[in-house]
Amino acid sequence: MHDGPVPPPPGPEGPGGGGASAPQRATPARGVLEVRTPGRVPYAEALALQERLVAERRAGRAPDTLLLLEHPPVITLGTGSAPGHVLVGAEERARLGVELFETGRGGDVTYHGPGQLVGYPILDLKPDRRDLHRYLRDLEEALIRTVARFGVRAWREEGLTGVWTDAGKVAAIGVRVSSGWITSHGFALNVDPDLSHFGWIVPCGIADRAVASLAGLVGRPVPVAEVAPVAARELADVFGLRPRQAPGPETGVPSPSGPSSPSAPSTPSAPSAPSTPSSPSADSSPFRGGSHSR
Repeated sequence: MHDGPVPPPPGPEGPGGGGASAPQRATPARGVLEVRTPGRVPYAEALALQERLVAERRAGRAPDTLLLLEHPPVITLGTGSAPGHVLVGAEERARLGVELFETGRGGDVTYHGPGQLVGYPILDLKPDRRDLHRYLRDLEEALIRTVARFGVRAWREEGLTGVWTDAGKVAAIGVRVSSGWITSHGFALNVDPDLSHFGWIVPCGIADRAVASLAGLVGRPVPVAEVAPVAARELADVFGLRPRQAPGPETGVPSPSGPSSPSAPSTPSAPSAPSTPSSPSADSSPFRGGSHSR
């Protein structure tokens, strides 16, 4: 897609000549993706927040929204979960302080916990993105681009959902699309969690594949707060939206003087990220993205 005004055709005397030129066409304005970063949120509270935002988005009272957060340790069951894929019983879960929830998302069993960036996009896929498979592939693309910013090569696996690396699966995806084509649930990117906790389950019902973390792949500790703005920009870019940090105490807005996103490797699928403004306005935050769209 062309990013700026379409140049007029040359006049009779060539470019810059004295001939009449066609009027320039402005690039359509990008929609807003409101980014909320409430920190570490119990799973039940995040479910309630998603339900409220879905209703508001369906009614047209809220823009497309991305929740980026962490959860305390929790095991969640998708609509395709098998009972045998949870490997710790109720008494052991109580001892460990791990909750268990049945959810309305697709997929099998998964684990969420500290050090994992969980993203819940609340998007209206109308009118031109009403395709569940395309939506899943778009989420994968955003996550592939995100880890590429940290020098990690990742890819899709044929017949599976999620994002994969040489060391194993680094991101899981499980979504719900409700009436009106409004999305909820989303993705979990393993930034720097305790990977031993995945031994409590059969992750996504796949017993013979390893689970990886971004920190392990890059060989250094990686804070979730360093990855969140990168993921927000990449997801917004894939969906042709303009990220904007939501104000207010509920969202735990990070300081604009926080860690800057790392440079992307030179690959066609991971365009370089713009620098973070030093003094963002209400419309110009650490989540501000580039000027191009997919």
